[in-house]
Amino acid sequence: MLIRAVGPPDAEAVAAIYNEGIEERAATFETSLRTAADMEARFGIPCHPFLVAERDGRVLGFAAVAPYSEREAYSGVGEFMVYVAGHARGRGVGAALLEELLVEAERRGFHKLLSKAFPENAASRALARRCGFREVGIHRRHARLDGRWRDVVLVERLLGDAAV
Repeated sequence: MLIRAVGPPDAEAVAAIYNEGIEERAATFETSLRTAADMEARFGIPCHPFLVAERDGRVLGFAAVAPYSEREAYSGVGEFMVYVAGHARGRGVGAALLEELLVEAERRGFHKLLSKAFPENAASRALARRCGFREVGIHRRHARLDGRWRDVVLVERLLGDAAV
C-alpha cells in the first residue's frame, strides 16, 4: 500500500469514498453527496495535508486536515478526517493513513490535531486511540442528523514540542 499526497486524478475516488460515509450516517453530519469538483476544491488548502492510500492504482481511503479556526492563535490546530472505502476496512488502511497524516501535519507546523466521532462509531474511536489520541469529552446534542440530535466524542493529540 502506498500513502501519498492527493492529486486531481483522485477526485472521483475520494468523492465516492466520502459519499459512502455520508450515506452510512455513521461518521459525518453531512447529508448532501459531494462531487469530484467539491472534493478537489478541498485539496488545495495551503499548508493542510491531504493524503490517499492506494493499492494497485486504486484509492482505498483518504485522510486530511481541515482548518480548525480562522483565528491566528489557532493556526497550529487542525481538524482531521479519515475515510476508508467499505471494501478496504479492517485491513490497516485507516491506521496507515492517520499515522502518516500525523507525521505530515507535524512537519507542516501543526501542534494539535483533533476530531469528533459519533459515540457509537467504535471503529473511529478505536483508530484514534490506537494512534495516540485521547478522548477529552462529549459535545452533547452537537447537531441534528436526519432530524435527530447526535452527540460527538472529541479526540485530540498534541504534536511536536506541544506534546513534551
